[in-house]
Amino acid sequence: MPPKNIMVIQSGGPTAVINRSLSGIMRASRQLYPESRIYGADHGMEGLISGKIPELTNISSIALSSLDSAPGAALGSTRHKLREEDIKPIFDTLDHHNIGILHIIGGNDSALTGVEISAAARRSGYQLQVVNVPKTIDNDLVMTDHCPGYGSTARFISQATLGVGRDALAMGIASPITIMEVMGRDAGWIAASASLYKRDGRDPPHFIGVPELPFEEESFLIQIEDAYRRHGYAVAIISENIRGPSGSVIGKSDPWHIDDFGHPYFDSPARILAQKVTERIGVRCRYEKPGTIQRSLIDSTSSTDWAEAHIVGKAAVEAAATGQTDIIVTLERAQSDKYTSRTGSSPLSNVAGKVRILPDQYLPKISGDTSTEFKQYLEPLVGKTLKYPQRLL
Repeated sequence: MPPKNIMVIQSGGPTAVINRSLSGIMRASRQLYPESRIYGADHGMEGLISGKIPELTNISSIALSSLDSAPGAALGSTRHKLREEDIKPIFDTLDHHNIGILHIIGGNDSALTGVEISAAARRSGYQLQVVNVPKTIDNDLVMTDHCPGYGSTARFISQATLGVGRDALAMGIASPITIMEVMGRDAGWIAASASLYKRDGRDPPHFIGVPELPFEEESFLIQIEDAYRRHGYAVAIISENIRGPSGSVIGKSDPWHIDDFGHPYFDSPARILAQKVTERIGVRCRYEKPGTIQRSLIDSTSSTDWAEAHIVGKAAVEAAATGQTDIIVTLERAQSDKYTSRTGSSPLSNVAGKVRILPDQYLPKISGDTSTEFKQYLEPLVGKTLKYPQRLL
């Protein structure tokens, strides 16, 4: 009987290090499964359904090294939700290429996909191991200390907050207030990272809005005006889906897009709030929305993130080699003064469709700061931090 082959899928929004996990899988697979073929699904589930699965087995070492620092998802990603009519073409593809191991690099929706494919394999009697690799900039996977992808985005956002703050301060009366809207559909981990370089009340940000806390418009306007009057400028960081006391996303009540997994996308709350700040205070308020830049700017890649993304890819292959299935690799933080981590695992069913929100001790304060405990959690994940620039005035 020929050796079982390996399929790799990249799913959901890319990160700065998702391809580093892919290279980790490929390097480990070559070592532990030297007789097996390695395939990659073109645009995730869509490629698996259509049969577009290029072979990766003989990719050169030079190409593999370049993959380590490539932006985007090299195989092409997807947000396709598994449907009943997809099952037969998926297993036709797997069977035709003798695929026995499936690695999905993704988040909580991808964990759900893994659960569903594994269940379908059992129903049909198809022998398939499913071992997922964690990936999300949102840092919202349960059962893990943190997620590959988060550290690099947090690095970008913390530095961008410092930068837009200095810009607003420099512009003075011309445009002294900035609202920056960041990703984080259901949890405020990214927004909270904006506080990393905040040392005192004058430093940015002066407000952080997260999905975990009801957004009170009047309190927000008072806080921003107070910061502006005190310091000559103000910076607010808000998550893309901040919600008012009624539970509705700020701005339009109806989403302009809903993806396959039922996730709604709304108009920019930062744009709406910037207009309200301008009307209230009488000075120009800019709004910034980095969008995909926060997950694709390779120069902001965290060294910790880069290393751990490779480690979790390798760990997934090692888990499959010991016969494990229906799991996702996790990262566990050692309890020591110096930051170290190790890999573990969790059943996919414990992660699928679940969201890890900010715990109470990590929630931002009204001043835009976070606790020392949160900053101690965050700092090693962003890699080498900046030397904080001194103010001349």
